[in-house]
Amino acid sequence: MKATLSAVTAFAALAAAAPRLSNREILKRQAPAITDADILNYALTLEHLEDKFYREGLANYTEADFASAGFDSTFYNNLKEISSDEMTHVSFLTAALTKAGATPVAECTYDFGVSDPKSFVMLSSILEGVGISAYLGAAADIMSATYLTAAGSILTVESRHSAYIRASLDESPFPSPFDVPLDFDEVYTLASPFIVSCPPSNPKLPVKAFPTLTSSPKNGNITAGSEITLLTPGTVVKPADGSSQIYGAFITVTGPVFAPATAVDGGFTLTVPTAPNGTAPISGQTYVVLTGCNTTVTDDTVAAGPAVFEVGPL
Repeated sequence: MKATLSAVTAFAALAAAAPRLSNREILKRQAPAITDADILNYALTLEHLEDKFYREGLANYTEADFASAGFDSTFYNNLKEISSDEMTHVSFLTAALTKAGATPVAECTYDFGVSDPKSFVMLSSILEGVGISAYLGAAADIMSATYLTAAGSILTVESRHSAYIRASLDESPFPSPFDVPLDFDEVYTLASPFIVSCPPSNPKLPVKAFPTLTSSPKNGNITAGSEITLLTPGTVVKPADGSSQIYGAFITVTGPVFAPATAVDGGFTLTVPTAPNGTAPISGQTYVVLTGCNTTVTDDTVAAGPAVFEVGPL
């Protein structure tokens, strides 16, 4: 859908402009064991971002502004309800961390790069999708059954937000029978371009951002079988031995699906694969990383990404 293409283009531009650690600096950072407090603060970091995003958007654009962009009063009022939900999530996670004796992270300073109600709604769709993938990916690492249930109850609400906003953009509200789990570093890589700075008193989270990978604005509407270009602004991705194959790994809940990538100026080209029968399809909001491995995806094998883009029906 054209709205999604514009949103991904804006997302890619902001990601490309964000400061990044060098590959050498990233490799020096060793991930310590993740605790439930870390996971709650990780979730709170994302909820702060969403909370501020909606509060800022609703402060910047009036109901009349949204109406001029094609969104009626019902949508505007539901947007306020979504904002209220995100604020409640922040309060809940903050209280849970405080009760557990942990220090909750505070809100950071952000730059969302939106310029009008339409771009705000389009970015909202991407952020809600990333939030779903974040909670889904973190679930397996939560030790406390109580926290797991609480996270699950937030996940289902985020899913409803996503479906509603997608439908408002004339996209399928449920483009796939499965959602996509992302790990901590993959999610942080997608969130970090919006974070300008955080209070120095915030607890340090055991996460890192991989080098940027974005979908080229020239890709157009993407389906299985499309040849696409992925850009690596500020980073040159090469195999360790100088000659091995680089792959694009499409993340799905049933495991990654790999496609050989060909180096071009500024990035790589590859063909969007069709997932094997009996596995999760590659459809809807899609994530791909670059890797030199075609058997698994771990934080040790990711060279760049994820890139995020929409894969539509054939």
